[in-house]
Amino acid sequence: MIYESRVYTTLPGRMPALLARFENVTLGFWEKYGIRQVAFFTTVIGESSQDLSYLLAWESMAEREQKWTAFQSDPEWVAARAASEADGQIVANIASSFLTPTKFSALR
Repeated sequence: MIYESRVYTTLPGRMPALLARFENVTLGFWEKYGIRQVAFFTTVIGESSQDLSYLLAWESMAEREQKWTAFQSDPEWVAARAASEADGQIVANIASSFLTPTKFSALR
C-alpha cells in the first residue's frame, strides 16, 4: 500500500466551507471512482489551525494516477467545486506526500 498525505490550508474563516465540501460533495465523487480515504484531521494544536489533513490509500502509483485523474476531470466534480467557491476561494495551499508504512507500522 501507498498512502497519500494531503494537507489543505484554507484561507481565514473558510474551514467550514472546505469541511462541508468534503462531507457533502467530494466523498461522493471519491466513492464513484473508488478512492479510499483512511482518515481526516483538523489541526487543534500545531502550526496552523487552518489546516485540514487527510490520508488516502492506494494499491500503487498507477492506481492513484488513473483514479485521481478521472476524478479531477469529471465535469460534475469541476462544476460542484466551482459552486462550492461561489462565495470565494476556499483553499490557499495544498501539500501532498506519498508514504509507505514500515514493517512495524500498525497501519499497513
